[in-house]
Amino acid sequence: MIEWYYLSIIAAIFSASAAVLQKKVLFKEKALSFATTLALFNLLLAIPFFFFIDFSSLSLLNLGVLFFKSILGSFAFLFVMMGIKNLELSHALPLLVLTPGLVALFAFFILGESISLIALLGMFLLLFGTYLLQLGSGVGVLGPFRSFMKSKGQKYIVYALILFTVTSLLDKALLKQFGLPLNAFMGFQHLFYGLIFVLLVMLSGGFSNLKDSFKFNWKLILIISFITLGYRYAHLGAVKSASSVALALSMKRTAVFFAIVIGGKLFKEHDYKKRIISSLIMITGAILIIMF
Repeated sequence: MIEWYYLSIIAAIFSASAAVLQKKVLFKEKALSFATTLALFNLLLAIPFFFFIDFSSLSLLNLGVLFFKSILGSFAFLFVMMGIKNLELSHALPLLVLTPGLVALFAFFILGESISLIALLGMFLLLFGTYLLQLGSGVGVLGPFRSFMKSKGQKYIVYALILFTVTSLLDKALLKQFGLPLNAFMGFQHLFYGLIFVLLVMLSGGFSNLKDSFKFNWKLILIISFITLGYRYAHLGAVKSASSVALALSMKRTAVFFAIVIGGKLFKEHDYKKRIISSLIMITGAILIIMF
């Protein structure tokens, strides 16, 4: 059996590759039409998982929790796509590294878990890295706060962060406490994602954009779909085996660094080096929070 940290590394590399390709598509596509097209391709590719499901392990409870989690996950993914569309890739993705810090805070306030001094240092590094990410020339000390409040793209990422915090905890609960097999998780989650995004398109009246997405970008989106299923399967495998869901999540978030290095060069984004440094500071903070 593959160790969980190898699975997390695989998930990180695949996730970084997907992020770069997603940005390429989103230069031309609307976020909702792209997310829906991707969800439908994911569902098509996830069909084989249904042939390997032990249906005796399924219940209305674990499928109900998975459906609720899929609703939150759908909106989290859509918010990330909207953030990537409105921001440079090296500006949007580092904010996702805040997720382990939010998980630790939730555990502290809701579950009463303790936070060590080193973990507090990790939280400080997360905040400092976020501040440095927003800091530009001539904006002043308070400039990053003003720019953050005005940025629609960064607000989308914050919404996704909150949802990812909840879905990360539900992933572990579904695989452990609710006993949902990995194949069932992959099959039904992508079925639910497909239904949810089609419903969102119906409610928004965006079928013309969806048709264009299939017509002009289906080959690239299909490639992204293969990569997406790969990193989701690897990440869930890591979550199931790791002692902590936040630990597996932190390893996966190293994808941010790879995506910034590749995407920043490919798309010629500005403040490239500063954003690499910011992301490294934030990743260090996330690791400190989880390890200590």
